[in-house]
Amino acid sequence: MNNDYHTDSDTSGREAIQRRLEALIRENRFTIAVVFPAVGAVTLVASAEGLLPGPLEYNPLLILFGTLVMRSPLLVGLLPKIGAWALACFAVLTVYTYAIEIVGVRTDWPYGAFEYTIQLGPMLLGEVPLALPLFFVPLVCNAYLLTLLLLGDWQENLAVRLLAAVVAVVAIDLVLDPAAVAVGFWEFTPPGVYYGVPVSNYVGWVISGTVAVVLVDLAFDRAALLERVRSCEFIFDDLVSFVLLWGTVNVLYGNWIAAAVAGGFALGLFRTGRYDLEMVKTAVPAALGSKGW
Repeated sequence: MNNDYHTDSDTSGREAIQRRLEALIRENRFTIAVVFPAVGAVTLVASAEGLLPGPLEYNPLLILFGTLVMRSPLLVGLLPKIGAWALACFAVLTVYTYAIEIVGVRTDWPYGAFEYTIQLGPMLLGEVPLALPLFFVPLVCNAYLLTLLLLGDWQENLAVRLLAAVVAVVAIDLVLDPAAVAVGFWEFTPPGVYYGVPVSNYVGWVISGTVAVVLVDLAFDRAALLERVRSCEFIFDDLVSFVLLWGTVNVLYGNWIAAAVAGGFALGLFRTGRYDLEMVKTAVPAALGSKGW
């Protein structure tokens, strides 16, 4: 039996799957990055305000499906650079994500006293969402990749790279937590000074974000990753959907500082040089064409 043949066959098979996934993302970029977060913002606010019928209000299947779809550009974009070592690092990060969240729920450290007020899908040990890594890890990856690209030559400096990425992770939560509290995903007791979020929560995010950023930094060959980020035009579309979804929720609830931070991420995305009027002109026709309109 020719092992080289099987190796070549497996490689060509993976490449074919990758090409099909990338084509699927490219054909649906507008739907994924704009339509899904727009619908998500409307349904979450409507759920919070009691405007949806029971089966649709905070429907966990819809939340999980929508999250997975919006994450898909990042997942597909990173897929070619994920080998055994990266999988091991992400496995450690997944375990850490569950552990720090369970500790937080049980002890109020490091985030402060909080509890989930709705079911975000199945709950691990009845305490934290089983899909928690799907919510948290891509946020860290988005922050890390954006800082990696925007830092330019400074990304070669380990201290600068890690510090900038941790700051970006905390900034992401400056957008996320006020909006999540507003729509009733979770609540802090007592409510904090930042739109119901306490300062202790951000101390916790510095801790958890630092561990997560270090693991993401260890997971990849940075030069190869940066090359992939530069060549994959849709890899930041997940961050686009995040800005649109949670930025819109913050605007609707008058969380203006959080909305301004979301605007800062939008500016960062524009600085990557891949989101402009020309991109919209090509993405919208592709989205309509894929539906036969």
